[in-house]
Amino acid sequence: MGRRLGRECVYVPSCRYGLYVALRHWCPPGGKVLMSPVNDDVVFFVVLAAGLRPVQAPVNPLDASLDIDAVPGEVWGSLSAVLTTNLYGNPDPAPELRRRCDALGIPLFEDAAHAIGSDIGGRPVGAWGDASVFSLSKHVGAQAGGILSVADPGLREALATSCEDLLLPRRAASEAAYAVRPYAEAAVRALRLRRAARAAVRLLGLMEREEIRMPLRPRELARAGAAAPDLGAYDPWVRVDMHDYRLRSGPLRLARIGRGLDRLDEVLAACRAGTELLLSTPWAPPAGAGRRTGHPDRAQPLFRVPLLVADRDAAVAALARRGIVVGYLYDPPLDDYAGADFTDVSPVPEGARWFARHALPVDPLRARAVADVLEECGARPAGPPWGRGPSRG
Repeated sequence: MGRRLGRECVYVPSCRYGLYVALRHWCPPGGKVLMSPVNDDVVFFVVLAAGLRPVQAPVNPLDASLDIDAVPGEVWGSLSAVLTTNLYGNPDPAPELRRRCDALGIPLFEDAAHAIGSDIGGRPVGAWGDASVFSLSKHVGAQAGGILSVADPGLREALATSCEDLLLPRRAASEAAYAVRPYAEAAVRALRLRRAARAAVRLLGLMEREEIRMPLRPRELARAGAAAPDLGAYDPWVRVDMHDYRLRSGPLRLARIGRGLDRLDEVLAACRAGTELLLSTPWAPPAGAGRRTGHPDRAQPLFRVPLLVADRDAAVAALARRGIVVGYLYDPPLDDYAGADFTDVSPVPEGARWFARHALPVDPLRARAVADVLEECGARPAGPPWGRGPSRG
């Protein structure tokens, strides 16, 4: 990863853990962080855990990238940092954000969990911020691990020490579960037992989210805020979908991560081919949307391609009937989900709402099968956002 980015990198047990360490290093408690409302709720809770106030930005309704021009001047003046999302691997406008942050004297953080292999302005996503974080659970397929990279090589040791200080000891049971998980998942898929497995998890009380968003639990969340910055106080929210996010990694995880990294270029090439196919379908965003890149001949995003579908829920159901599970949906936007008690709401929320309602994030490795299903079920492309123009949402 250091060679890919041209930066110093620190291994972390998860992307969310690396983000917390970066926020704590650069941002004093009580500061405000501009971020996208179309994002994983776990990221939102990491910002809160760091003792910071999330500020939801306007986004381009066609790709959910940050709409810099629609952020009011008084909001820029109130910020302690900016956090990009690079949703599904589609780059946020990092060069412009870098210039803006430099002018304001605040750090830029890049959440590149979805964006290994994406680039903008002739540089990889993750090579623009003061710090950037990557997930090794996505393209690498390791279901564990992350990378924290830094622009200033002199900070590497301090950040590595901070990461080490917050780690929890490795647990034998967690390592054993990690070792057998791929085989258990493969058996569930082969035997078509997804529904039965989900029902069993729900019956045992282990289902952490019934809907796209996890339960907010506002009273408990308000109590946790009294302890911030404190990762432990927010653990019930930050750990969702990954309970070992801050455990010290064992040899099984590290070996699997190494094998995944060895295959990364091959996986990215296959994703690029699938992305090209999906961008040629009727449901693709309009030409030019979300294609900010220093290499215009290279298709992106590569993690998921957000097709824009009129009835997204019907399309999800049609795909599920063919055994294609759609994940990484972020609906409703974070300001609608959390409310003004826990975040500064976007001054132009309509763009995020439109995208969150219509985006169908498709795995490019399943591109042909997905396109066939959407055609067979008669899925209609979403009509253009009212009024068009990113600044209006």
